[in-house]
Amino acid sequence: MSHLNLPWLLRMAWRDSRTYRRRLLFFTLSISVGIAALVAMRALADGMEAQVAEQSNSLLGADAVISGSRPFTEEVEALLDELAGQRSDQVSFSSMVVFPKSGASRLVQVRALQGGFPYYGELETEPAAGVNRFRAGEGALVDHVVMLQYDLAVGDTVKIGRALLPVVGRLQRIPGEVAAMSSLEPRVYIPMAFLEQTKLVQIGSRLSYTAMFKVEGDEVDDRLEALDDRLDAYNLRLETVRERQRRLGRSLDNLYRFLNLGSFVALLLGSVGVASAIHAYVRQKLDTIAVLRSIGATTVQAFLVYLFQATAMGAFGAAVGVVLGLGILAVLPVVLGDFLPFEVDFVISLGPILQGVGIGLGLTVLFAALPLLGIRSVSPLRALRASYESARPLYKDPWGWLAYFLIGGAVIAFSLSQNRSAERGLAFAAGLALAFGVLALVAWALTRGSRRFFPHGWSYVWRQGLANLYRPHNQTLMLILALGLGTFLLTTLYLVQGALLGNIERISGGEQPNMVLLDIQSDQVEDVAALTGEHGLPVLEQVPIVAMRIQSINGQPVEALLEGRRRGGWALRREYRVTYRDSLSASEELVAGAWDGRVAAPEDSVFISIDQSVAPDMGVGLGDEIVFDVQGVPIKTYVGSLRSVNWQRIKPNFLVLFPAGVLEPAPQFHVFVTRTPDKESSARFQREAVRLFPNVSVIDLDLVLSTVDDILGKVSLVIRFMALFSVAIGLIVLLGVIGGSRYQRVQESVLLRTLGAVRGQVIRIALAEYLLLGFFAAFSGLLLSWAGTWALSTFVFKIPFTPEIVPALVVVAAVSGATVLVGGLASRGIHDRPPLEVLRGAE
Repeated sequence: MSHLNLPWLLRMAWRDSRTYRRRLLFFTLSISVGIAALVAMRALADGMEAQVAEQSNSLLGADAVISGSRPFTEEVEALLDELAGQRSDQVSFSSMVVFPKSGASRLVQVRALQGGFPYYGELETEPAAGVNRFRAGEGALVDHVVMLQYDLAVGDTVKIGRALLPVVGRLQRIPGEVAAMSSLEPRVYIPMAFLEQTKLVQIGSRLSYTAMFKVEGDEVDDRLEALDDRLDAYNLRLETVRERQRRLGRSLDNLYRFLNLGSFVALLLGSVGVASAIHAYVRQKLDTIAVLRSIGATTVQAFLVYLFQATAMGAFGAAVGVVLGLGILAVLPVVLGDFLPFEVDFVISLGPILQGVGIGLGLTVLFAALPLLGIRSVSPLRALRASYESARPLYKDPWGWLAYFLIGGAVIAFSLSQNRSAERGLAFAAGLALAFGVLALVAWALTRGSRRFFPHGWSYVWRQGLANLYRPHNQTLMLILALGLGTFLLTTLYLVQGALLGNIERISGGEQPNMVLLDIQSDQVEDVAALTGEHGLPVLEQVPIVAMRIQSINGQPVEALLEGRRRGGWALRREYRVTYRDSLSASEELVAGAWDGRVAAPEDSVFISIDQSVAPDMGVGLGDEIVFDVQGVPIKTYVGSLRSVNWQRIKPNFLVLFPAGVLEPAPQFHVFVTRTPDKESSARFQREAVRLFPNVSVIDLDLVLSTVDDILGKVSLVIRFMALFSVAIGLIVLLGVIGGSRYQRVQESVLLRTLGAVRGQVIRIALAEYLLLGFFAAFSGLLLSWAGTWALSTFVFKIPFTPEIVPALVVVAAVSGATVLVGGLASRGIHDRPPLEVLRGAE
């Protein structure tokens, strides 16, 4: 570096930047926001990992949790006795809960608990003494969401089945569980002694039996791992602290990887803004560069002078980004609190700061190098003559290709590091390149199209504003990229949420069912039907359900089939709830085989129908033999057909369908499907149904819709929090581009005024340009968001998507208006400069 004279380069870079220093520093805000997001996300990830490691036991509340769908047998109890230590037992199930204070009812998850669980962490209640009263058997703990919804207070009563219990505490947090799930499935804890009083444990009741242990002794993990294999034979699931930690780690890893990718998009957009700033800056410095070349500076020295300035600008932006990132880090735990099973403390660590600064500064230098490469083509003769010498296009410059290669490599490397699979990483990078490419293509088409198909019949103001889109050194590309990408991200999030909710409304609207009654016993069918008729409601469907498990397939026991099997084990272990009928329903379509809906004689073979999506996991095809264990009675069946099931229809659908004439004598329960015309009739019917039939659970699909809306709102809040970084950077780039072209704007203003234009016309020309830019940027972003939403709806959520016109018009109007407003504010003072000042060459 000695031959480059590094001290002189640094002094020159500092002195040369004095006139433009304030303007250049403004552009650092665009990368500051991106670096702030990266620093905050990485620090949050480190904090979450530390909390998972520190609170690993409290994430499960015990050392081991063993659960199954049936009461533990004597053999299982003998196995569990081998775990020396403390034990708690829990029976959980979904049931209607009635609030006598208002007469309202709600489907909740009831948990009957006995023992000291949780052994790590606490059941957080309000008042704090509520948990002690619960353990003493004095009453129930009710989820705080339900307490707020139904205006309940401690001391009020709740009715669960036949049991009436006082509320002794408001349940705030459960160790290891996400607060957001309270909206979807609120919890109610009752002492185990009250379970029998509820009278809800009946045939068809879907119960989960759980034993929680605080294991004593050494080598706990090894002992639990050895026990896990033995429990598989009894269809029991063992969860340990290590397994919960791994599972939670994977979930959190996905969360912060997603947030990191959003931050990276914001940083890329900011880097594009830096490249624009440097491009405008270099154009104004061409004469200075020529002078440097004339007095002996080499091409490399001239290049390094401005590269040092860009690097200093990036370093300053990185410092500002670190400060902003720490501020964001203080807010993020609050924003994400409902989605984390633990509290995240505000922790500042050096690693995330260095990572964020390194990535941000590296991208800034790479993007800044692109416009700086043109410095090498500036001739010393430019200092002696005013003729314009065109720079060598980057696509003809091998160093330009190297810069593009390094930028592309950096994007792909970061994307791969943030995805578990190379396919997803490359897909993200390709999608990002596609979005940038489409927006760049729109900008190119706009500049070419507006020149070629110029509307000569427009008024002078609009013609001049449109001409500014293709004039030399125009702002079209930069603003289309910045504003279009921000519009694309935010609008896609809004449309996806709307598509999900719209699909739920479609399948539950019109004459579709909006209420399902579960766990109806056989001796209650006529009475429930009569009650439904008394309330003027139709019984749209009545379905019998029988519980069973697979005993063997093609003569091989399930235990043998599960040995060494990595995928599909769930399909062999699970309990199947099947129905029987003589015909297929409207939501089913036969795709293979034949369906015979009735078995005429007991000695006839039983041909069942399997959902085509589960058949591969079960490892069966047409003609295969399956023996089911129907509560102790084996039934031999053969796969007679495969069906395609539309699971989005609001009706009972089944993986396995039996023909009529086989399962009628088996223990069973029933499901009713009906429709209520309004909330009032729904509430009246639910109150009466729960009063007369406490064991019957009622699912109000309108309530489910509002709950899903609430959860999607919380999720979209987190995602929009990240997308707003891109919008903020878009506005900063807009201000920066206007500031970078300020001198050119002054020249245009003076020229127009010299030719006779009044000040108002000049202002309207600028506003027309910003309106056109904002409109085309918003329209491009909207089209991209429609394409993105269609892809997500079709391939991810598998729901129909129809573009909405009114929200589209609002988006286009909002972005266009914001562009005009920001452009007008940033252009203040441009039109007040005296003509002589510019004509004399002063800045």
